[in-house]
Amino acid sequence: MASISDKRLSPGGIARQLFLTVVLLLMLFPLAWMLIIALRERTPDFTSFFGLLSGPFTVKNFTDVVTSGPFDTYFFNSTIVALVVVVGNVLFCSMVGYALARRRIPWKGFWGVTVVAVMMIPPQVIMIPLYRLMVSFGWIDTYWALIVPFLVTPFGVFLMRQYILGLPIEVEEAARIDGATDLGILFRVIMPMAKPMLVVLAVFTFLTTWNTFLYPFLFTNAESMRTLTVGLTFYLGNQSIDWGHLMAGASISALPVIILFVIFQKQIIEGMTAGAVKG
Repeated sequence: MASISDKRLSPGGIARQLFLTVVLLLMLFPLAWMLIIALRERTPDFTSFFGLLSGPFTVKNFTDVVTSGPFDTYFFNSTIVALVVVVGNVLFCSMVGYALARRRIPWKGFWGVTVVAVMMIPPQVIMIPLYRLMVSFGWIDTYWALIVPFLVTPFGVFLMRQYILGLPIEVEEAARIDGATDLGILFRVIMPMAKPMLVVLAVFTFLTTWNTFLYPFLFTNAESMRTLTVGLTFYLGNQSIDWGHLMAGASISALPVIILFVIFQKQIIEGMTAGAVKG
């Protein structure tokens, strides 16, 4: 007990805790700034933190955002798109990752290098060809354009392939001896064993899809099909910016991501640290 107490009170431990506390405060500061602006009745001085703290506070900005305008439509569209894309990535990336990791397929090395190469292509490079493809399909202003191109991602394939390679193959061989098919092994053996990485993939995909702006902005013209990220830009005017309502909308938009991380933080840490220690 004495050694534990001494360790906790050691200069190195205190310095480590102070450093982590400073990092935490730096990460929370933008969120606090956003929330304070959203709660201000007026924002005449938002250039200094103490200037924001002095003045009347209200929740009117939040009620205005929720009750006025098509904010509920934006929120619904973002939720539907994000959830379907998450399900698609968890399913299809697991299938492709399993095939590249375990199955004997022609040119397996070439396909693995292709997945990594595609990850290095910026999304701006393919936005024009992808937009022309959506126009040719007649998918502009539809959920198809917001969902189908993103149902499987190279990052998700690479993530699942690398994780599946580290799983013991003996369990799969035992299942195959018992008569399990490839799909049976994937859904009943591989995916339960890869649950921590699947949670990481799901959270990362949800976060990316929820916050994406470029493609929803390109693929939607009708107000009824806009997502939250696109809808929030309409608080940016040519002459002025409605900071109070913009920050209130951004706060509401960030809430699902924060809740998701709080619920699955244990699985996220397990997935991110999986494979760090072997043997």
